[in-house]
Amino acid sequence: MSIEQALQARSESKCELCGATEDLAVFALPPSSDNSVDQSVLLCDTCRNQIDNPEQMDANHWRCLNDSMWSQVPAVQVLAWRMLNRLRGEGWPQDLLDMMYLDDETLSWAQATGDHLSDDEVVRHLDSNGVVLEAGDTVTLIKDLNVKGSSLTAKRGTAVRNISLVPDNPEHIEGRVEGQQIVILTKFVKKQK
Repeated sequence: MSIEQALQARSESKCELCGATEDLAVFALPPSSDNSVDQSVLLCDTCRNQIDNPEQMDANHWRCLNDSMWSQVPAVQVLAWRMLNRLRGEGWPQDLLDMMYLDDETLSWAQATGDHLSDDEVVRHLDSNGVVLEAGDTVTLIKDLNVKGSSLTAKRGTAVRNISLVPDNPEHIEGRVEGQQIVILTKFVKKQK
């Protein structure tokens, strides 16, 4: 049985958010869906377009979440929670969010994309030029750095590949220099293009 067939059976051939029966397709939930039935939902064209294009959002369409948020399917709960958070400025979605319950695992899945954070709350790691850094980027050191707790001096011009971001501190990244994993201040690096 294909994923689409399994989702058709689970949803009774209806959009799992609004209940529409036309133009249904599989939607894999970001950020790292394994494209399994458990991490996918069946959505209509209208829901998919508004999820993918937030500027085309019609808040009244999403009143359907009043029903779908009570689904027993974690993927549907996650998507309903994310959409309610996107719309919370409308007023009524906040009331639904206050009623909604997600277990810890489902809630952390729902929060994984950061959609629920306002622009002020999003942690952004910026290099010395103000360019946004992302996990996996390569950066160049712009200054010789003495590594605390070792005799290593990371030289200016050293490329640090495949960096990781320190989630709760926008001024710190981690990377490997001369085989040693170190924490580096973002103000001392420049992102490579």
